[in-house]
Amino acid sequence: MNYQWNWRIFWDANPEGTGTFFSSLMSGLGWTMVTALCAWALALVLGVTVGTLRTTSMRGAVRLGQAYVEVFRNIPLLVQMLLWYFVMPELLPQAWGDALKQLPDSPFYTAVVCLAFYMSARVAEQVKAGIQALPRGQAMAAQALGLTVPQVYLNVLLPQALRIVMPPLASEFLNTIKNTSVALTIGLMELTARTRAMESYTSQVFEAFAAASVIYLVVNVTVVQFMRWLEHRLRVPGLIGSGAAAAGR
Repeated sequence: MNYQWNWRIFWDANPEGTGTFFSSLMSGLGWTMVTALCAWALALVLGVTVGTLRTTSMRGAVRLGQAYVEVFRNIPLLVQMLLWYFVMPELLPQAWGDALKQLPDSPFYTAVVCLAFYMSARVAEQVKAGIQALPRGQAMAAQALGLTVPQVYLNVLLPQALRIVMPPLASEFLNTIKNTSVALTIGLMELTARTRAMESYTSQVFEAFAAASVIYLVVNVTVVQFMRWLEHRLRVPGLIGSGAAAAGR
């Protein structure tokens, strides 16, 4: 059977009564970006915290951070997504579990939390590598000047380490955007879910997924260009080249 191409399908009204198929894809893109940005913000906070703790002299914190990274990095994202959505409410007290199940847009909040923990383990590895790439004398000199350990990290080590790991962090943000597609399994109508819905309604599989591919490509290329600009703006002369190479090993 010959496939019937129809590129005008994007301007047809969708059966949900919410506009055209194109507007439906744009709505999915909106959910994708909001989910990715919220998850990435939380992942940065968690990842920087865990990555920093793993470079301290506190053995308990180092081991706890290592366990955190191993757990969230080695369990597949799909499995984690399903565990957070279907299993976690059952493990909580009944009142809390029922509240989570009845929460408006619960797939969105679940996806944000799941992606944040999953990506934070990867961010923690990058931050740890960035801190360890710095000369040890910097921390010693800062402490000799009277700075406390938290002040050494906040004012000396982390500002430099984050600049060093800016390129790999950009890649992890791109992965966060793409990983939002897993959230369709728990009912979040992000871009991939909207694409599948369009394909199901119209049977125009090539048009639907071609559009999704172009949208993802445009978004990711835009993010890459922005991160390159940000890396250039934050570059410390003489630091990024050697530090980034050391972090990548």
